[in-house]
Amino acid sequence: MNTIIGLIAGSLRKESYSKKIARALLSMAPKGLEFKIISIDNLPIYNQDFDDFNDVPESYVKFREEIKKIAGIIFITPEHNRSVPAVLKNAIDIGSRPAGKSVWDGKPGAIFSNSPGNLSAFGANHHLRQSFVFLNIPVMQQPEVYLPHIDKVWDENGNLKDEDVRLFLQKAVEDYAEWFKKNS
Repeated sequence: MNTIIGLIAGSLRKESYSKKIARALLSMAPKGLEFKIISIDNLPIYNQDFDDFNDVPESYVKFREEIKKIAGIIFITPEHNRSVPAVLKNAIDIGSRPAGKSVWDGKPGAIFSNSPGNLSAFGANHHLRQSFVFLNIPVMQQPEVYLPHIDKVWDENGNLKDEDVRLFLQKAVEDYAEWFKKNS
């Protein structure tokens, strides 16, 4: 049986580059691992009252259970205003609560950031790393995965057409697999 690694795309847009990257990664899972996309599209904004008053939305319950079942996680993120997209931060907060019951604890992670511009979502990548220290998500340090000009690597059907990017992503997931084995 394969070990399941979750893929979370930090965007809501149906045709977001982060979601396209997640779909491209599905076929790149190294031997022994299986990649699974975990949607964050239907998560209401976190409100601690939901947990405090035992009125937790079903979408939270399902999301938390999905995260509990995976062994590791790759976050694929764009950048919003030099930081983490609100939808991704919301999902991270939902998984970290209620206090003392974080579903993220100890799950080896990686961050693949992307942007149509040159900076490749550098700010979002490093803001996530800050949050992950508190959440005890060990994060792969190398290779760093920054994907610039991500708008130019897809064909008209949304498939990855850029061979250099494909090879880079394949190497990154293989390196993650090795790092995961050492850190899980």
